Amino acid sequence: MNTPFNRHVGLLVLDVTMSNPNGDPDMESEPRTRELDGLGMISPVSLKRKLRDLISENSEVFSVAEQELKLGEKTQNKFNILEERGRDRDAIKKMDKAEFMQTYWDARMFGNTFLESLKDSELTKEQKKKKDDGGYAHLINTGTTQIGVGLSIAPIDVVRMTNTNKAGVEADKDRGMAPLAFRVVQHGIYCIPLFVNPSIAKKTGATTEDLDLLKFMLPYVYQHTASAIRPQISVLHAWFAEHKNTLGSCPEHLFINALTPKVKEGVTQPASANDYDIPEKDGLSDLLARFKDVRDLVNE
Repeated sequence: MNTPFNRHVGLLVLDVTMSNPNGDPDMESEPRTRELDGLGMISPVSLKRKLRDLISENSEVFSVAEQELKLGEKTQNKFNILEERGRDRDAIKKMDKAEFMQTYWDARMFGNTFLESLKDSELTKEQKKKKDDGGYAHLINTGTTQIGVGLSIAPIDVVRMTNTNKAGVEADKDRGMAPLAFRVVQHGIYCIPLFVNPSIAKKTGATTEDLDLLKFMLPYVYQHTASAIRPQISVLHAWFAEHKNTLGSCPEHLFINALTPKVKEGVTQPASANDYDIPEKDGLSDLLARFKDVRDLVNE
């Protein structure tokens, strides 16, 4: 297969302090935890949303990336976002495969399920026939880039506080209060794995340019999407490795395990990054020779 790039694997290492990296809407936005062992979790959708926002909101990160990477000069691709509010569904339905692939960066990199949301009641007779005949096949694809579930290295402690509002919200109140609305992780080191599959790139239209944009944004993804509930999330490392070929030249679990931090011996309740052994590039040892390139995007 004529693919635009080799297989890649990545690992984001995050320092989370008094922040909620991913609230659970089924638990009143409580920081996500795994019942099995109390480890904190970050859903793949959460990270994808932040990457999409950097582009759709024309952030400073994307503006600088456009200039430094010279986006759009090598290809005719645009960098619009499919998964955002206010999209014109009728206009998207009229796009052919080539136009669709050229338009949406997140569809090229993360895939899309737009076809699944096309209800027969929304389609004309001709459009329904086109759907039944597979003419909308480009509107449902898995992604070139898959993001794994982020997990904390140690169980997390959640701090809950009541928010107050001096002005008040209700008409007959001169002040307001939201009991236990502020829910944050006291401290945690989280790791999020990423996998770039070139076998899918040709199907979605992903290019080297798209991959370069992803790599450019990763070190800034939390700093430039910070909010009141996520003020202190730092990307300590954004490891990204290119295999020597399209199939993969090293088992990726070895790469991930070698660069995953560990709680220092004798520490029972880690409270800061100082309580962890956080590997550097030399922690890969002999694995380095099995990749074409290994980079920490944070330190470039």
